[in-house]
Amino acid sequence: MRMYDIITKKRGGAALSEEEIRWMITGYTKGYIPDYQMSSFLMAVYFQGMTDEETAILTDAMAKSGEQLDLSGIPGVKVDKHSTGGVGDKTTLIVAPVVAACGCVVAKMSGRGLGHTGGTVDKLESIPGTRTSLSGEEFLDVVRRTGIAVTGQSPNLAPADKKLYALRDVTATVDSIPLIAASIMSKKLAAGSDCIVLDVKTGSGAFMKTPEDAVTLAEKMVAIGVHNGKRIAALITNMDIPLGYQIGNALEVEEAVRTLQGQGPADLTEVCLALAAQLLYLAGKGDLDYCRGLAQDALKSGAALEKLAAMIEAQGGDAECVRHPEKLGRAPFAMEVKAEKSGYVTKMDSAGIGIAAMLLGAGRETKESEIDPLAGIILSKKTGDSVKKGETLATLLTSDEAKLEAAKERFLEAVETGAKAPQKKPLIFARVTERGVE
Repeated sequence: MRMYDIITKKRGGAALSEEEIRWMITGYTKGYIPDYQMSSFLMAVYFQGMTDEETAILTDAMAKSGEQLDLSGIPGVKVDKHSTGGVGDKTTLIVAPVVAACGCVVAKMSGRGLGHTGGTVDKLESIPGTRTSLSGEEFLDVVRRTGIAVTGQSPNLAPADKKLYALRDVTATVDSIPLIAASIMSKKLAAGSDCIVLDVKTGSGAFMKTPEDAVTLAEKMVAIGVHNGKRIAALITNMDIPLGYQIGNALEVEEAVRTLQGQGPADLTEVCLALAAQLLYLAGKGDLDYCRGLAQDALKSGAALEKLAAMIEAQGGDAECVRHPEKLGRAPFAMEVKAEKSGYVTKMDSAGIGIAAMLLGAGRETKESEIDPLAGIILSKKTGDSVKKGETLATLLTSDEAKLEAAKERFLEAVETGAKAPQKKPLIFARVTERGVE
């Protein structure tokens, strides 16, 4: 078998066999296939696409390119969720403890933030002492003891994806739906859960800019999950506006805790209840309405909050910061951003607001950038709100005063004000399952 022939076949639009795909992924992971040939193959996929069967086989080959978590020794239904990334997206900190409090087992591997999107691992590390680099045995021990653990991705989990993503990033082939789907789902399959819910974001702060593109990606990922024997569904959610009112690591932990206390903002609470209900439904806890009730009860009773506290304590963190989030502290420098005219907030470019938070120190411009856990933005107004000239739109927070002015300019560029209130968009556009789009 030759890589040259596989490239030629895909360039011509033909479907590859399972043997060809598995040979290629094994060869590339082990270093037998050079980057220049794999780059050529990725570009062929970018233009010619892949069938659902090809994508499912590619995903499985990538998942099996390294270690796979074996959760079979842990009793109960194991569940996982994945978000395609956004601004103010602290849903894992809420959904995971909610479903754990309802009797599911959450063994989740999460990533760090890069650019304008936040990462769950960075959020957790803003809680003093919390360890997110757990060995496989430590991770499973926390799961057994508490029913929930969230850790950083093991370097040995789906190593083919790590190599391929790095190559896609420099060859302009990132935004290929089969390659995105295989990248996300290879890690989900290797993580070993029984049920998976996908939060596929759409809008200005998301990778998929339109609901139609988000549905196409979700359909691809759901097909992969079904092909590999997983119970899986996806929700298409709105990322035209940041989720909640607080952006930045410690700030998002604080808002997540308030949501677990039943005092969170309406949009964040609604998306989290929908995701939690979907996971509980996949886990066989009842119909969607009943599962939503279970999730609401877990918030109301405080059981979900205690699950998060138990996980943080088991991972070495200060659980009092969960029960009393004011202990996380505030950044020493603050600046209020004022409205320059009266009217309505007609648009918020979520990506631009995320970049403003990054400039304050809440995110990374490069993988090597240091995170300021206290940096971020507290929104006072969101799209659709009325505003008077001179009113506060947002408060910027940072540990480096010199960063405030540039972040303010970037924030103002991301917000538009007009005379007429904009039409309201839904928080959740669609649900995608193996039965289709609802």
